[in-house]
Amino acid sequence: MARIVVALGGNALGKTPVEQRRAVNHTAGPIVDLIEEGHEIILSHGNGTQVGMINLAFEDAVNIPEMPFPECGAMSQGYIGYHLQNAIKKELTLRGIDKSIATIITQVVVEENDPAFRNPTKPVGRFYTREEAKKLHQEKGYIMVEDSGRGYRRAVPSPEPVDIVEKDIIKTLVENSYLVIACGGGGIPVVREGVALKGVPAVIDKDLASEKLAELLDAEFLVILTAVEKVAINFGKENEKWLDEMDIVTTQKYISEGHFAPGSMLPKVKAAVKFASSKPGRKTLITSLEKAREGLAGRTGTLITFEHKLSPIMAK
Repeated sequence: MARIVVALGGNALGKTPVEQRRAVNHTAGPIVDLIEEGHEIILSHGNGTQVGMINLAFEDAVNIPEMPFPECGAMSQGYIGYHLQNAIKKELTLRGIDKSIATIITQVVVEENDPAFRNPTKPVGRFYTREEAKKLHQEKGYIMVEDSGRGYRRAVPSPEPVDIVEKDIIKTLVENSYLVIACGGGGIPVVREGVALKGVPAVIDKDLASEKLAELLDAEFLVILTAVEKVAINFGKENEKWLDEMDIVTTQKYISEGHFAPGSMLPKVKAAVKFASSKPGRKTLITSLEKAREGLAGRTGTLITFEHKLSPIMAK
């Protein structure tokens, strides 16, 4: 069977700790289905809601210093991993599968001169009025952007992932049959300062970080789980078309034509192209959590390959 990096979308997690505990009990089933079939699974996940909640809690607290974004990211990795570990371990035990799970607090290296630092675009945290946003910009230097007509939010950079600090630890655990949860929320963004690492106020896209993880672990598949079963072009229009398979040339054409929304499907297909291009034979599957097993059997989902070849993803 295959080594697979599975990137969980926000729909696999709740918006609050209580919601999340309920949500991960559902999430655990499809993940353990893949393990039961013999696949070697490495999990990553988003943290947009959770990291924003942590940041706001400290921002609103009285007489407590503001918590920097790298530290908020580390906190979110810890508590999301805690919930996922417990839910998946329970499901494994119920099925009689003896497998240990480890969450790795993961640092992801970015370049200090990445253009993203000169153009923060990733909205995070709460919504503010125009007047509140102006005051925050003046007092704290925050870059504030209007977000979807709902108000203003702080914008932080979203640099490209370059390396994963804990890659050797993750690889060792995977090779010793552990289920590893890593690169939560895209990882904690850090830059190198001589022999040291320094956290920076940024948010790395979790799909691109998952792609980097899949490359470094020499995975055969990157599976990006989202709220829909397949990728579509002309989404929401009369000529909407759901796609079974794309090669990288076709995918890049659709990207250039603007078929994929920047805040949702675009980073997923970009990560898919990057992984499929990184080494012959590598493939990306984009589908829903509930359809992951069917997708890997070639029965649903959208498969992104280097060259077009419509065929079952996994040989039976």
